[in-house]
Amino acid sequence: MKHWLMALFATALVGCSDMPNQQVNRVLPWSESKELVVLVQNGPTTLYVDAEGKYSGLEYDLVTRFAEAHGLKVRFVVERDYHRLLDRLARREAHLAVGVYRDDDRPELAFGPAYQQIEPVLVYRAAVPARRALAALHDGVAMVKTLPQYLQAMNRYKVGQPGFKWRLVEGDDAEGLVEGVADGEYDYVVVDSHLAGVAQNYFPSVAIARPFGPGQPLAWATPAEDAQLLARIERHFGQVAEDGTLKRLIDRYYGHVDRVAPVDALAFLGKRETVLPRYRDWFLEAEDKTGLDWRLLAALAYQESHWNPAAVSPHGVRGLMMLTTDTANRLGVNRLDAYQSIQGGARYIRMMLDAIPAHIPEPDRTWLALAAYNVGIGHLSDARRLAGRLNKNPDSWADLKTVLPLLRDPKYFSTLRYGYARGGEPVIFVETLRTYYDILARFEEPRTPGLPVLAEDVVIHNPDNLRLQINNRVLPARAPLQQAAL
Repeated sequence: MKHWLMALFATALVGCSDMPNQQVNRVLPWSESKELVVLVQNGPTTLYVDAEGKYSGLEYDLVTRFAEAHGLKVRFVVERDYHRLLDRLARREAHLAVGVYRDDDRPELAFGPAYQQIEPVLVYRAAVPARRALAALHDGVAMVKTLPQYLQAMNRYKVGQPGFKWRLVEGDDAEGLVEGVADGEYDYVVVDSHLAGVAQNYFPSVAIARPFGPGQPLAWATPAEDAQLLARIERHFGQVAEDGTLKRLIDRYYGHVDRVAPVDALAFLGKRETVLPRYRDWFLEAEDKTGLDWRLLAALAYQESHWNPAAVSPHGVRGLMMLTTDTANRLGVNRLDAYQSIQGGARYIRMMLDAIPAHIPEPDRTWLALAAYNVGIGHLSDARRLAGRLNKNPDSWADLKTVLPLLRDPKYFSTLRYGYARGGEPVIFVETLRTYYDILARFEEPRTPGLPVLAEDVVIHNPDNLRLQINNRVLPARAPLQQAAL
């Protein structure tokens, strides 16, 4: 490991010399070095440090799986500027650029299979009616701010709307543009649909319109002459599409994005400031006792009762964590006492998690445990058995959430041990809770902040010292991550 880091440090020093960039930064062939150098932009849809302090993001997961399948180390190089990212790839400063748009005007680059369609969308303040916002753009009264990757869409739209005006914003990213609208710095911005959907949960005072027509395909790019790497990428995407890995990863990051309406997100953010402080210390204590992220427990409590200790449901569950009488008695807690409800609910979700097979990877194991909290471990076990019968993966939340609603169908529940269940409810429950958890992770400190653990096979090189944490804009600044590994 020491030699690996020394080599990386030496490369950084050489890059500061007076020699031409094309000679200094050109990477060795990956087939010789056994290292894949990958250019990527930081963001909640590509690569970031998640709520648990682990490297995450769709592109991160896809690349690390590809590298593992081919016996390669990975060095991610985080690049702020999209055009510079493509230019650096063309100069052979990396083997691969990920999460980029197919561009026929770059013949020096080759693009792998499209694995997502990303639609450029207009983001504006929700207080402005959509019709008025579009009229202001068409009449040339307002100007859109955007980033280089969306220029093709902007030029295409201007053909039909000659009054439309746009301007590039330097030194910012897509999430920063959305935040700029929320803060009143910008009136209109254009970003991609996935990013806008994620960011709208954090900034629910913005609205989204879709006037720009068809989406753009995302792909990985290689230098045009690297036919061997391109062929491997094509085979790999064929495999992950066929075995369901790609679908599961996309669902992991985007499957719950639209579950909470902006008005509900606004209410949640308001109660985070006014109500959550009353209970924060008790959630932190529950984390100390159970090892479960206090923000996950707080999101669970909000999903159950909106942090109302006197809440009552039509089905007889009560209290802040909405425990049944039997569960409260089993745990030995008074469910109408907010402190006891939090501690009891945390212990109960811990019990559910411990009942889920340990081989199931996170975060799926946690989502399954939360579904069991809602519908019962017996019905969850039935759904996992049914998933196996239907040739779906019983360990995957993305698959299981398509199976749980079948527990209402006599064709299926009559063949299962625990019978009928309102199987759609745990799906809504978990997906909504995931959004609330994401929001808390974005705005609240973890119990024990820390850097990701170094490992042998993946390095994150961050020469611009960009803050990679998911909550990078709202917490007091700490030393940025320069390079780390997972």
